[in-house]
This record gives sequence, C-alpha cells and structure tokens, in this order.
Amino acid sequence: MKRSIVCLLLALCLCLGLAACGSQPSQDETNNDPAVSDNTEPQLSGKVTVYMPSPAGLADKLAKAFTAKTGVEVEQFQGTTGEILARLEAEQANPVADVVILASWSDGLSMKADGQLESYTPANADKVNEGWIDEDNMLFGSSASAVGVIYNTTVVPELNADWSELADAQYKDMIAIPDPEKSGACKDFLAGLVTGTADGEAIMQSWADNGLTVPGANKAALEAVTTGEKGILIAGVDYNAYSSMAKGEPLNIYYPASGTVVNPRPAMILKTAPNMDNAKAFVDFLFSDEAQKLVADAYLLPGRSDVQCENRTNLSDIPQITTDWDKMMEVASDTAAKLNSLCK
Repeated sequence: MKRSIVCLLLALCLCLGLAACGSQPSQDETNNDPAVSDNTEPQLSGKVTVYMPSPAGLADKLAKAFTAKTGVEVEQFQGTTGEILARLEAEQANPVADVVILASWSDGLSMKADGQLESYTPANADKVNEGWIDEDNMLFGSSASAVGVIYNTTVVPELNADWSELADAQYKDMIAIPDPEKSGACKDFLAGLVTGTADGEAIMQSWADNGLTVPGANKAALEAVTTGEKGILIAGVDYNAYSSMAKGEPLNIYYPASGTVVNPRPAMILKTAPNMDNAKAFVDFLFSDEAQKLVADAYLLPGRSDVQCENRTNLSDIPQITTDWDKMMEVASDTAAKLNSLCK
C-alpha cells in the first residue's frame, strides 16, 4: 500500500512539473514578444543619405559621430545650396536623398510648399530656438549663420558702417558681395533687406553704383577680401569669417547696427526617403548634445537655446532685421537675380 501511495505521489509531481514547464515561454519566444522585451527602440542598420552644405569639416564630423552612435553609414553629398537643389531636381525620378540640409530657410520653405517634406517631431524639440522649427514640423533649424560685413584690416583698419553707408565714396570699388544665386545665406539676407527695411532696394542700387562686384559664391567672395583684392565683403557668411580669423587671416567682422538676417539652416526629411527610420534618427542626432557642440565648434550658431558659443558672437548679441519668411520666400529668387543684374 505504501509503495502504491509513493508511486502516485511521484506521478503527480511529474505531471505538475511538466505543466509548469509548458507554461513558461522559451527564450526565443521571450525575445520575439514585444510585451516582455526590454528593447523598445527600433534597431537601426544600413545607411542614410544626407545632402549637406559647407563647412565640409562639420559635415564629416557629424557623419562620423552618427555612425559611431548608431552603426548606420552616412553617404554624403556636400555642396552649396544651389548645387544641392540642382541635384535634387535631377534625381526626382529616382530619389536618393533621405535628409537634406540647406543654408537657406526660404529654400526649405519652397521645398515644403512643393510637398516634398515629411513631418516629424525631433528629439529635444522643446530646447530649439524659437521659430527654428516651422509650424508643421518639417523644417528643423539645427544650426544657423548670420551675414555681416567682413573687412580686410590691412586695407580698412577699422569699419562699423551701416549697410547704406557702404555706398559712401570712400569705399568706391572696394566692396564685394557673394553671388546670391549661389549663396543661400546671401539670397535670404537680400530678401530680408528689401522686405524688412524701407529702403532695401535703394541700398542695393547704391552699392552697385559704388562699384560692387560679385566674385562668386561664399568661398570665392571671402577669398577676394582675404587677399586684399577687395577690402570689404557685404553680406559675408559669419562662420567663414570666424574660421579664417582663427587661422590668422587679417580679417574682422561686425553686424551693422540696423540689423541683419539670422538664417536657420533647415534640416529636412524627404517624403521619398528610402531609409525613413534612419532619416528620423539622423535628425534626432542633430539636436543631441554631441552634435550641437560640433555645430558650435564650427563657428555656427547652435539650434538649441541652451547651447552657447565661446568662439563667436552669440545669437542674443546679433541685431536682427524683422523677418517675414513668407514674404521673403516670395521675392528671394527675383531679388538675387536683380542684384546680379545691377552688378553687370
């Protein structure tokens, strides 16, 4: 009898053990069940294709840091705003780019108006400078430049003339400007000048009458002043000046008292992005502490209000023209073309 009872008890224990084992998920099942998985973030892989403007050193550092953080390879095309837009147009039938960064907010707004952009809310959006993300979350100002007056101190030892005063006879044939049809920053400045001031058109004409020349895009225009071929660069991109000054070039920069245009450089996700998850992750990264420090180190204005520069004038210290980007977008291209026609 005792032996029968023992056997029954052993059999009961075996059944209970098998039932318990059957109720536990396997390791594979645990890993495949999102309800019990600890890893809720998407696993990124592959590549992301980003079109970026200068400075090239910053673009390379951002790409390298993003790959180190995510494992996603970054394929780049670097060029001026005009070159990037031309490439996008050529690739319309077979989209390649995932993320596009331009040096012109108005050109970004044009891309939005054409229905090319994806809406997204990036990480740290609450820390971004006011107005540097558009109301539809399609343009993300992760950095910015401003234009100022850059002058060669061996030609003009001191200068603080306002925009209109650069037409004075003492500066005859000394002034140059970047080609606004190649430089997005210069184009937006001119659009801001003619829409945000009462005499912007007249000022442009007065520069032309005073011998204004257009040596080329930003780099070529700055080179003309660095070498002393010209003494003064009107609407020169500030980060180029700060970088050159740090290398010992005989340059200085100031922002005229009547104000200038601070131009957020829009990062945008294309609706046609072949690698959408990677594109969103790249835009998130642009607002990270690491990326914003790289921006500041490259003499650009950071997109986040809590990040300050130590090597250049900060946003709060730059006098600004009141900007209406919708109005500026309407006239930007025509104004750029007009300036070039005046200088021929």
